[in-house]
Amino acid sequence: MSKDKIIIKGAREHNLKNIDIEIPRDKLVVITGLSGSGKSSLAFDTIYAEGQRRYVESLSAYARQFLGQMDKPDVDNIEGLSPAISIDQKTTSKNPRSTVGTVTEIYDYLRLLFA
Repeated sequence: MSKDKIIIKGAREHNLKNIDIEIPRDKLVVITGLSGSGKSSLAFDTIYAEGQRRYVESLSAYARQFLGQMDKPDVDNIEGLSPAISIDQKTTSKNPRSTVGTVTEIYDYLRLLFA
């Protein structure tokens, strides 16, 4: 298991086409690309969903009964993943597919993460 990176193999969630990717750990990583290229599918539906699922699996059976069953993302393998948090995802424009953030919006979240 790699301690300095997250390794994703065969991600096929939503519009991801069997991608393999290595993401450095302990760094602020930005996922960019064209509209519809799978940025949110990678960040939220693959990485976050698997991190949250693994965290919930580590809880007692009593605690899990209140959270419900979480599906595994459509991915072959993910290594080096820690429990995941998601602060917020919202659209700021009239385009429902846009998840662009400004420095002003991100500042409060960075303060929260690194407090």
